[in-house]
Amino acid sequence: MSANFENVTVVKQANIYFDGKVTSRVVKFNDGSRKTLGIMMPGDYEFGTDENELMEIMAGEVEILLPGETQWQTIKGGQSFEVPANAKFGIKVKSVTDYCCTYY
Repeated sequence: MSANFENVTVVKQANIYFDGKVTSRVVKFNDGSRKTLGIMMPGDYEFGTDENELMEIMAGEVEILLPGETQWQTIKGGQSFEVPANAKFGIKVKSVTDYCCTYY
């Protein structure tokens, strides 16, 4: 996990989900790729993906239920997980969580 991004554009308008309990901002890179940086407040959520996604948990703790799985997994700060394109996943946020998503 890189601590900094160089030569990027940040979209000022936030993405706001679940009545403000989950927020993110888009970071665009010169090569056309993008990431989102955000915060999730404690709660239970379900997200859908259009693209393959790598979610890095920078700080906090979540439990995830990935597509096709029956067991929830605990993910803590410093860990990450991947979600395939065109899928839904469950996430239980146990403490305020700082995250970074990479789309590919």
